[in-house]
Amino acid sequence: MSLSPDAPTPLDGVAAAAPAAWRAEVARWTPSLWVGAALLLGLVLAGIGAPWLTPWDPLRQDYGAALQAPSAAHWFGTDSLGRDVFARALYAIRIDLAIGFWTTYVPMAIGVLIGAYAGLVGGLFDTVLMRVIDVALALPFLVLIIVILAILGPGTRNIYIAVFLVGWTMYARLARAEMLVEREKDYLLAARTLGYSRTRVLLRHALPNILNASIVFSVSDFILNILLVSGLSFLGLGVPPPTPEWGAMVADGKAFMQQAWWIATLPGLVIVLTGVALSLIGDGLTHRLGDRHVTGH
Repeated sequence: MSLSPDAPTPLDGVAAAAPAAWRAEVARWTPSLWVGAALLLGLVLAGIGAPWLTPWDPLRQDYGAALQAPSAAHWFGTDSLGRDVFARALYAIRIDLAIGFWTTYVPMAIGVLIGAYAGLVGGLFDTVLMRVIDVALALPFLVLIIVILAILGPGTRNIYIAVFLVGWTMYARLARAEMLVEREKDYLLAARTLGYSRTRVLLRHALPNILNASIVFSVSDFILNILLVSGLSFLGLGVPPPTPEWGAMVADGKAFMQQAWWIATLPGLVIVLTGVALSLIGDGLTHRLGDRHVTGH
């Protein structure tokens, strides 16, 4: 039997259902999720569109224009080297959000998989993993990062390595706790009774039901990682100069607070705005994912 070109197919129904499901999901967003998503999207677009939003090169030095106050020509003023602070703050969005994203979601992926597997299989692997996590969490996170950077040296690549080495532990503990509850539920017991492999039980059945807590936590972790990068750059252990980065900009301005407050204050306000956006998203996700868990949709 042949089908005419205009005849509907089962795939057409799937394609039509996907946008409808997405619209239904968006309709359930809370106001805080809307506002936070709008602010974060605005920041992302500002970072992408930085070359079109400002005519200034963030690395160009002009000693004749050093320490100029905010004006129509320089919206955020200039720093001690005559660089436009607004341009540097815009280009820094690319650096800080990218580092914040990767240092959050790569450890999340690693930690959730390891923790969920440990919670599912138990035994020696689970015991050893929990002792490793206990030791890692007993030490201050920032101190561990600084020690690793002191060994490897400052720089963006080494920040990634340092956070990847220790950042997965909290996600592993969280995923394991969720899995210990989930593995006793009927659908997982049925999946194991049917002889499904551990990989299938973990990835296709258990994982989608234990991710909510990690997703909500990851938004808070995203904020903390941005602050971590800014703090490390402030201490001279983060993104090397002259690359524009919010923490480094605040560090550059601390010596000029009385005569040029804008150098440190305005990039600091951008950090605050980013934190507010992510906090609102986290609050909205807490309500949305909590409602979905209760209602089952």
